Amino acid sequence: MTDSEEFALKLRRHVVRMCSRGESSHVASGLSIADIIAVLYDGVLNIDPANPDWPERDRFILSKGHAGACVYAALAERGFFDVSALDSHYSNGSSLSGHVSHKGVPGVELSTGSLGHGLGVGAGMALNLRRLGGSQRVFVVLSDGECDEGSVWEAALFAGHHRLANLCVIIDYNKLQSLGRVAETINLEPFGAKWRAFGWNALRVDGHDHHALRAALAERADNRPTCIVADTVKGRGISFMENQVLWHYRAPRGEEYIAAMRELGVDVAMAQDA
Repeated sequence: MTDSEEFALKLRRHVVRMCSRGESSHVASGLSIADIIAVLYDGVLNIDPANPDWPERDRFILSKGHAGACVYAALAERGFFDVSALDSHYSNGSSLSGHVSHKGVPGVELSTGSLGHGLGVGAGMALNLRRLGGSQRVFVVLSDGECDEGSVWEAALFAGHHRLANLCVIIDYNKLQSLGRVAETINLEPFGAKWRAFGWNALRVDGHDHHALRAALAERADNRPTCIVADTVKGRGISFMENQVLWHYRAPRGEEYIAAMRELGVDVAMAQDA
């Protein structure tokens, strides 16, 4: 297991525990992006936990903000704040809200979760950074269901028109959205071809293959933004959650929580403290 794969396993354990303790939704959404987030925070993003507002940092936006537990876990593990703070996730008065928030959370660039806005903000950041002469990159993680939003495609047109080569979008293509399958709601295929038609360099990879993700994230096309369509499994890592619409909103509690943690390698007697 590589360092980033071990990191992804840690993130999955945190996500399950956080969603269980806070009785929050979106555990399966956090599990599907764990590998993407692990690779980004394992050397791809140029960031400094000791200086979260460092001007030369890369920018990262989780546009699918409902999966915020995974990003909070990554930030804590990377030293932006103490890991113990994760215990307050989704509780009254906590800065770690269910949808990711920048307020009082070092390392979060933008409060998100109202879907369809992250790419527009990311494109604006990328354009401004380029005008300032910086070499920083902007990374945005979108959900597939989020691509039903017209604002996503308006931002995609904008980024293609301005040839924002410093902008990279990763789409968590897990094929499920809140109440059903993506293909039955609004079919997105041919997905990569749509992004290419909008002036993007579009790649498609296995979103759980760390080597493939790392290679794709390193690619930077001349005069074009990059879109990585990452094929993922919603609920990845927990057999009874995988590809199940139920777990978009359900929190793992009781025996389900114990079973989930066991599948992630945590002994039942240690589950509450793993």
